[in-house]
Amino acid sequence: MSAGARWRVSVDRSLCVGSGQCAAAAPDAFRLDAARQSHPVTEETAARAEVWEAAENCPAEAVTIRLHATGEVLFPPPE
Repeated sequence: MSAGARWRVSVDRSLCVGSGQCAAAAPDAFRLDAARQSHPVTEETAARAEVWEAAENCPAEAVTIRLHATGEVLFPPPE
């Protein structure tokens, strides 16, 4: 992660199983709604280890992280 980098974070609600692991890993970046579906608090965020960890720990692989400037997908990594 480079200093000052910005990410766009999204959650595919059709994949989200409501485990809450993202909100536990990065409570200031993710919230669960009344239906226990995750969503980012804001779409754009500073590049931070806890947001990356939240994406990595999602059991449904529902979290996507993109570089804000270019839209390049950083997570999940290409297969």
